[in-house]
Amino acid sequence: MVAAPLKLLLGPERIQRHYIVILSTVSVFGIFGLPCLIRMKIAVEGCMHGDLDKVYDTIKYIENTRNIKIDLLLCCGDFQAVRNEKDMDSLNVPPKYREMKSFWKYYSGQEVAPVPTIFIGGNHEASNYLWELYYGGWAAPNIYFLGFAGVVKFGNIRIGGLSGIYNARNYCLGHHERPPYNDNTIRSVYHVREYDVHKLMHLEDPIDIFLSHDWPLGITDFGNWQQLVRYKKHFKDEIQQGTLGSKPAAQLLEKLKPSYWFSAHLHCKFTALVEHEESGRVTKFLALDKCLPGRKFLQIVDIESDPGPYEVQYDEEWLAITRKLNCVFPLTLRRGDFGRTQLDMQDCRQWVKSRMEDRGAKPCEFSQTAPPHKPSDSVSNTTFSGSPRNPQTVSFLELLDLPYVLDNALDSRDTPASLPQKDDYSEDIPIEDEDDLEDGEPNNENRSS
Repeated sequence: MVAAPLKLLLGPERIQRHYIVILSTVSVFGIFGLPCLIRMKIAVEGCMHGDLDKVYDTIKYIENTRNIKIDLLLCCGDFQAVRNEKDMDSLNVPPKYREMKSFWKYYSGQEVAPVPTIFIGGNHEASNYLWELYYGGWAAPNIYFLGFAGVVKFGNIRIGGLSGIYNARNYCLGHHERPPYNDNTIRSVYHVREYDVHKLMHLEDPIDIFLSHDWPLGITDFGNWQQLVRYKKHFKDEIQQGTLGSKPAAQLLEKLKPSYWFSAHLHCKFTALVEHEESGRVTKFLALDKCLPGRKFLQIVDIESDPGPYEVQYDEEWLAITRKLNCVFPLTLRRGDFGRTQLDMQDCRQWVKSRMEDRGAKPCEFSQTAPPHKPSDSVSNTTFSGSPRNPQTVSFLELLDLPYVLDNALDSRDTPASLPQKDDYSEDIPIEDEDDLEDGEPNNENRSS
């Protein structure tokens, strides 16, 4: 099947002046050669970088001009759920590029997300807030964080995700970081951990959509990488050396074989079609850019589903896996001893099913745990008050009859001397110009190690 030409759309007046959005529906998604019935309309967005207003305005424009209703927005990381000035201390962004952006409006209730939103974390996040919601939860009304790893249902669509980016040095460590972060932990806190991948690798039920921030290692072999390096020349060496992307994400892709896999991080659009030979299943991969003028940051995908209305609900299998493996949750530098854990999934799932029948499958309602930003205040009076126990996380753990452990091991904040104090790689390329490097200029962003 020949791909239909992409249509160029302009947003409402202010977006018309600043933003050009490249998007498509299933007819354009025919680049994958797999048309499907039009049921649920899902908007997929690359890196948000806190620009919620601009993305939601764009979605509203699309709905109005096309006379359609978008059912769900998925964001592939760098969401930047910054509630107040103090949260920016946990954001790994050079100070001169730190901006409040617009999430605080949705956190405070001044604005409400016009479409249900599900997001994962990337490498530019208010990590102190996301740690409160390690298992997932509402970051703001109608805006759901999947957790450091997680699976939820939206209608009958099953959505999984893995937050953060891969770093080989920290992959096997436990989640030892606690706010306030130092120069090392502000980076390592968003590095993918083996424990979270191990949990996802135990999924057996089919996954419809999977989200990761960085790309699966080797995904460029399944798409037009030659075209990619024409405008991202600095990717060529890594592609040819087989180092562009995340090894754990590639392992999850091979194991889970989701129908769709969406990513961001590298700030460009790329499509690929992965045919899983053993099963005959196919994964349609799409990576998107960040929300900036003229960038390909948004795409509409039609996925067959049951009729609405739709809402976010807990996933029974994921709850069972979480309950069984929480006893070996590694909370220090030491690697978790979870390899020999027997899941006994049938009994565990039955236990979870019984609990959900009593309580229901809907996540606990949103609640604030920190004061939102107030533009009228000339000086911030927000002070650090430790790591609060988010009522949503407490409710989640009570559902699974598990102890609260996220505030354990506070003595591990200081990075031991045995760990490198300054890595020989860099993630410090300024957030606003890291992708505006001239072609051929080296990009030191930590992408594959």
